[in-house]
Amino acid sequence: MNAWLLVAALLTFLVGLAHTYLGERFVLRRIFRRTALPRLMGSEGAMRRVLRFAWHLTTVAWWGFGALLVLLAAEGADARRAALLCVAATFGMSGVVTLLTSRGRHLAWPVFLAIAAISLWVV
Repeated sequence: MNAWLLVAALLTFLVGLAHTYLGERFVLRRIFRRTALPRLMGSEGAMRRVLRFAWHLTTVAWWGFGALLVLLAAEGADARRAALLCVAATFGMSGVVTLLTSRGRHLAWPVFLAIAAISLWVV
């Protein structure tokens, strides 16, 4: 096990946790208190959903990178296969989150799910 990569992975997970918690508490809440947010797809609610899922999608991506670091820290692991499975899981979660929070209106979800499917296919 490569200890340095495990430290980097831990830091990645911690920064993701801080980003999610602090962003929700100090950034998103303040934005959502405002009146007259720009309309997206005809509503302020859609704008709120997009801002929230985009914020938290960053955390999901960072946690995916943290998982990659853990996989790469393991000695003797099939790094290519493990990395592809991690990419598939990260983009799969991103696709599902985007699909559900945008109610299918944001066009990134099929792209994220396609990336996940391709990554699984080539494993």
